Amino acid sequence: MQGETPVVSIVLPVFNEFENLAPLIAEIESVFGGLAYEIVAVDDGSTDGSLRELSRLSNDCQALRVVSLEAHAGQSAAFAAGFEAARGQYVMTMDADGQNAPADGLKLLDVVRGPGPATAAVGYRMGRVDTRWKRIQSRIANRVRDAITGDAVRDTGCSLKVMRRAVLRQIPSFQGMHRFLPTLLRRAGEEVIEVEVGHRPRWHGRTKYGMWGRLWVGLWDAFGVRWLLRRRLVYRILEDHERE
Repeated sequence: MQGETPVVSIVLPVFNEFENLAPLIAEIESVFGGLAYEIVAVDDGSTDGSLRELSRLSNDCQALRVVSLEAHAGQSAAFAAGFEAARGQYVMTMDADGQNAPADGLKLLDVVRGPGPATAAVGYRMGRVDTRWKRIQSRIANRVRDAITGDAVRDTGCSLKVMRRAVLRQIPSFQGMHRFLPTLLRRAGEEVIEVEVGHRPRWHGRTKYGMWGRLWVGLWDAFGVRWLLRRRLVYRILEDHERE
């Protein structure tokens, strides 16, 4: 539904995903067509014509907004730029390679919009189609991060998440931030629910994000998050006297 304030902003970090963009945008349109939504595609310094393709697609898809970073800055920076540009009451994140199904994103949105206390819903992938080595890496990374941060998250590598936009103001921006969103939201006192989602083969190309960050960079970031958790401000305002 165009011309309305969007209910949800779908943030897509894009880095050299030229061939995947048209089918993904078409699928999002078919799934979210009955809802006021926007797609915030953040081009992270692509060199394969992705930015040009996004500009072309935006001519036919009025819901598509294109944000272009000056140079390749990484997935966390792309997400942060998308969060800043988002206008919806809710923000959804997903990968631009086709591995996340938009229909699963809609399922997460229904959870957060429902009557329960959750202000965020994050996906955990079942039936993963990644290589055995990649699954082992993810399993080790998840366990190490959980041990360091003290917060259990089943699948920190799943990009499919939905959050109330208002709660994102409480999240600090740093390299690796996107891997720790559930923990950071819980640190801020938010209710986060984990929901089973599917996982599809990448449509075209190879993974650009997360190859090294899965273990060593992620380990370094985890210690930084633990420091943040220990430095959390905890206080309650007893009374606020307003001057007349």
